[in-house]
Amino acid sequence: MGSNLLVEFDPVSQWYNSCLTMAAGWVKQGGDVGYNGFMAPPDAVRMQLTRLGLNVDELERNDRLRVYDWYTPTLGRKSKEKYGIDSLKVADQSISFRLTEDDLTTSESEWFESIRIADNFSTLARFNDEKSWVEFMLTRVLPLGPVKKSTLVFGIMKGVHTEWAYKQLEGSADGIIEFKINESGGVIKDLMQIRSMRNAHYNRESIQLDVGENFEVTLEKPR
Repeated sequence: MGSNLLVEFDPVSQWYNSCLTMAAGWVKQGGDVGYNGFMAPPDAVRMQLTRLGLNVDELERNDRLRVYDWYTPTLGRKSKEKYGIDSLKVADQSISFRLTEDDLTTSESEWFESIRIADNFSTLARFNDEKSWVEFMLTRVLPLGPVKKSTLVFGIMKGVHTEWAYKQLEGSADGIIEFKINESGGVIKDLMQIRSMRNAHYNRESIQLDVGENFEVTLEKPR
């Protein structure tokens, strides 16, 4: 069984560092990771994963880590990465995603019993009208979790889309998680909160996040 987790994040929250922490932790537990990076170039992603203790070269060589380059096309350039994205137009991506689903081999299917992390699918809104990119998410991206028996964790930025777009994506996700900040008494706290989770018990309370010197994000320990 696969699942789709929607993360809605404040731009100044710790979501990006949490993405990379999550990827590193999953690999250390023996899993495979596909990282879809919109927010930073692939080499920056690799550098941070290295800081977090991963041997990135070996992991990529053994196909336990795949870095999908969605960042370079935002600059109007062609990616030179093995897993580079050529276009951020959903009309082009819909064709690519359909071919990927139809042509899955046994080995590909086994690899995708993993976690797929996308740091900011809101980037698509810069290159497509809202209805088109939301429809792409609902019909191409979200089905990947169940089809490939993987956990898909995908982020969208808070406050930049219409209420209709958020509701469409929220209604199709298995879980909704929020990354935010809280400013009170001159103190800024980084928080994470589970807003909903299907078929699972969860705590609705906000959890404070700690950020280490290497930008590893951990849950604050009880005092």
